[in-house]
Amino acid sequence: MSNKISLNMITCRSIKQGVGMEAGKTSQKYFDACSIIEMHADDFKKLGIWKNTNVKVTSSVGSVILKAVETRQDLYPGLGHIPMGPWANRIVPAYTFSTGEPCFKGFPVTV
Repeated sequence: MSNKISLNMITCRSIKQGVGMEAGKTSQKYFDACSIIEMHADDFKKLGIWKNTNVKVTSSVGSVILKAVETRQDLYPGLGHIPMGPWANRIVPAYTFSTGEPCFKGFPVTV
């Protein structure tokens, strides 16, 4: 049985996501690049899971199933990253704080 942890989520563009977009948003490259959550190795230990395990990521507005991969970037423990795309959009809160754009960074999720 796996544990649950809370992460501070950020979404942003990635190089692999951009390459996948060029191949087409229905391509396997795009799916592989965007349907992931990058996490620190310490967070894998807290969850009690192996790399490349499917996990359910839940925010205040929805849930999505993603493949958990060890970060390719400089993420700290407790911080998660999902490349921008339809999977990230399922969990991004819609509230805009009067800016006209949702907050794509710094919202809490449970994994």
